[in-house]
Amino acid sequence: MSYDPRKAAQTIAYLAVKNGRNPLNILKAVKLVYLADRESIARHGFPIQDEDHYSLPHGPVNTTTYDHIQGVVDPAQAAGWTEFLTDRALHRVGLKDRNIDPDDLDELSEADVAVLDDIWDRFGSMNQWALRDWTHDPKNVPEWEDPNGSSRPIALRRMMEVLGVENAVEQEEAVLEHRRSRNFLKAL
Repeated sequence: MSYDPRKAAQTIAYLAVKNGRNPLNILKAVKLVYLADRESIARHGFPIQDEDHYSLPHGPVNTTTYDHIQGVVDPAQAAGWTEFLTDRALHRVGLKDRNIDPDDLDELSEADVAVLDDIWDRFGSMNQWALRDWTHDPKNVPEWEDPNGSSRPIALRRMMEVLGVENAVEQEEAVLEHRRSRNFLKAL
């Protein structure tokens, strides 16, 4: 996996800008990031974040982003995260610079921003508990399965299949090949 903490931080920073530049509840931020990945897969066949997804007791999450928000990542592996976001405080994550211009969020493509705008329009007014409940409903997010207090991986192919992505097997392989090539380039 070639997770980019800078891009993940910019994703949350963009959502915080949409939130009136106010901090986001952590659970809400995690749910919005997951829903944005899901929507990006439905539209383009690729997630915004290059990371694994898991079913947790409070619903589906992007695991590496969740670990960054929780502060359980070695700071050496979090390059770019603290450039945009504050440390979690009072179960919230916020902008490091409240005056940031969204145009400075250079890791986000126009397609990413369009997805984030749509996700905010649909879910931005919901609080963390309403989002949790919404993602628990199998009519809304059938790939989430109750892990009974633990965690369970959500296969990319399963997500693609429930979203109706054509040729889910081939598309999953394209995403994984993209990951492998990014990892190869990072290793050079």
